[in-house]
Amino acid sequence: MSTRESRQFKTICFAIEGMSSFAVAFYSYYVYFFMRDQFGFSGRDNLAFAALNGLIYTFSAWQGGRFGQRRGYFNALKVGLGVMILALATGWRFNSAAGLVLATGLLNVGACFIWPTIEALVSEGEDAVGLPRMVGTYNVVWAATNALALFGGGTLVEKFGFNAIFVLPIAVFIALLALVFRLQQHAHAARADGHAPASAPAPDPHRPSPAKTRAFLRMAWLANPFAYIAINTFIPMLPTLAAHFRLTPMFAGFACSLWCFVRLGTFIVLWRWTDWHYRFRWLVTAFATLIVSFAAILIVPNLAVLLLAQIFFGAAIGLIYYSSLFYSMDAGKDKGEHGGIHEAAIGVGNFIGPGVGAASLQFLPQYASSGAVAVSVLLLGGLGGLVTIWKTAR
Repeated sequence: MSTRESRQFKTICFAIEGMSSFAVAFYSYYVYFFMRDQFGFSGRDNLAFAALNGLIYTFSAWQGGRFGQRRGYFNALKVGLGVMILALATGWRFNSAAGLVLATGLLNVGACFIWPTIEALVSEGEDAVGLPRMVGTYNVVWAATNALALFGGGTLVEKFGFNAIFVLPIAVFIALLALVFRLQQHAHAARADGHAPASAPAPDPHRPSPAKTRAFLRMAWLANPFAYIAINTFIPMLPTLAAHFRLTPMFAGFACSLWCFVRLGTFIVLWRWTDWHYRFRWLVTAFATLIVSFAAILIVPNLAVLLLAQIFFGAAIGLIYYSSLFYSMDAGKDKGEHGGIHEAAIGVGNFIGPGVGAASLQFLPQYASSGAVAVSVLLLGGLGGLVTIWKTAR
C-alpha cells in the first residue's frame, strides 16, 4: 500500500477498535449488575465469575495472537466478531445464570482474536517515529470508548433495561463484521493494483541496547497483570460499592468511571511526551501508586476518598498498560504474537485478582475488606518482583 492508503487503512482499524471496545466494555461492566439483580450474585460470586473469565481470557489471548500471526489478521477479526455475536445471542436467548456465565466466557474468547490483531495491524511497518504515534492512538481510542461505556452504560441500562447489554453490542458487532469484509477487499484491491506492502521500518540508531529492551519488556509484562489484578477486583465489586453508597447503576457509572477518564488523559500525555520510554523510575512509581490507590478505593468507606483515589489509580494504570503495549510492539517483528502475550498477561491479572478476592471473602466472610487486603498484599509482591528484575538486569 502507499503511505496514504496505509493511513486510511489504519484509520478504519482504529474505528473497528473503538466500536469493539465500547461494545465489549458496556457488556462487561454492567453484566455484574445484571447478575446481582437477576440472579442474586453477591460480591464474592461476581469476583469468582470475573476470575473464571480471566482464566479463559489468558489462554484465548495467547492463541488469538498466534492465530492472527499465522492464519492472517482478517481471518482473526472475522472469527472474533463471529464468536462474540454468537456469545451474546446465546446469553440473550438462554436467560439463566449458567447461560450468562457461558456467554461471557465465549465473549472473552472472541475478544482475544480482536485486540492482538488490531494492535499488530496498526503497528506493522512503522518506524521509530511512527510506532509511538500508532500505539498512542490505539490507547487513546480504546480508553475513550471504554470510559464512555462505563460512564454512560448505567444510563442506557436504566432507560432501556438490561436487554441493552445484549442488543447494542450485537448490533455493533454485526456492523463491524461487514466492515471487516469490506476492509479486506480494499487491501486485496490495493495489492492487485501493484502497491507493495509497507516496507519494514529502518533501524533506529538511538534505540536502547537489546538487553535493556528485553528487561523493560519483562518488567512491563510483569507489571501489567498486576494492574489488571487491581482493575478486575474493583470492577466486579461495583455493585457492592453502589449498594454501600446507595447509588443506582446510572450514578454508580458516573461516580466510578473517573479513573477511566484519568487513564485516557494519561494515555494522551504519554502519547505526546515520550521521555518516559525505558525509564525505570516512571514504571516503579506507577506501580507503587497503584497499590496505595487501590487499597484506598476498596478499604476506605468514604465517597470523597473513592473519587480522589481514582485519580491516582487511573494515572498508574495508564502508564503501566501503555508500557506493556509499547514495549511489546517495540521489541520485535512478531507483533501478533507479542500482542497476544500482552493480552494474555492481562488475562492472568483478570484471573488472579478476582480469584484471590473471592477466596478471601469465602474463608474470611466476617471481614468485609478481606478481599481488598489480600489483593493489596499480592500487589506488594508484584512490586518486589519488578524491583528484582531491574536489579538483575543492571
